[in-house]
Amino acid sequence: MKRNLIYVLLVIAATSGFTNCGKKDPNSPGIEFMPDMYRSPSLEYYSVHTIDGDTLYNAKHPVKGTVARGYMPYLYGDSTAEYERAGLNLKNPLEMSKRSVYEAEGEVLYGKFCIHCHGATGAGDGKVAAKLPGPPPAYNGPLKNLPEGKIFHTLTYGKGTMGSHASQLTQEERWKLVCYVQKLQGPKDSTKTTEKTIAESKPSEPKK
Repeated sequence: MKRNLIYVLLVIAATSGFTNCGKKDPNSPGIEFMPDMYRSPSLEYYSVHTIDGDTLYNAKHPVKGTVARGYMPYLYGDSTAEYERAGLNLKNPLEMSKRSVYEAEGEVLYGKFCIHCHGATGAGDGKVAAKLPGPPPAYNGPLKNLPEGKIFHTLTYGKGTMGSHASQLTQEERWKLVCYVQKLQGPKDSTKTTEKTIAESKPSEPKK
């Protein structure tokens, strides 16, 4: 009986000794068996570490002045003047001999990103358009003569109730989408002039 009691006391003492280890930190579990199996000693992605007193961030910004491979900087700003400039000077860089291929790929992108507002035929009758303050103009109507540069600029920065798609579509995808939008526009109406031409054709007021 005494021997059994001694064994019980020894077990209790050993258990309390293990559980009391590391009590300086109330969150510490005490002695851990192979902690590296579940607590990695390596530096984790996108986290902050303190090494020798210095705070280090794993996620680094690109070196200033560098350009990512395959990325072309967009040289037009987000303003009305730059929108007009893009309409005059910005041209589709894709190889036009593959126009039909780009239109087909642009149609797929249109079905994912545009059809809900602009509608299947670009008439501005998408399911979401009915809930907007005003439906988008039809591509074969008021936007029939909209130049490719302005279409791309709008996809990049957004315009009106339409937001920017630059974070969702690459530059090449946006140009493919432009190809399909131009297909929805149909042949340009030569009897109508663009808004820029109209503005330039107005006679200037005589100086006083």
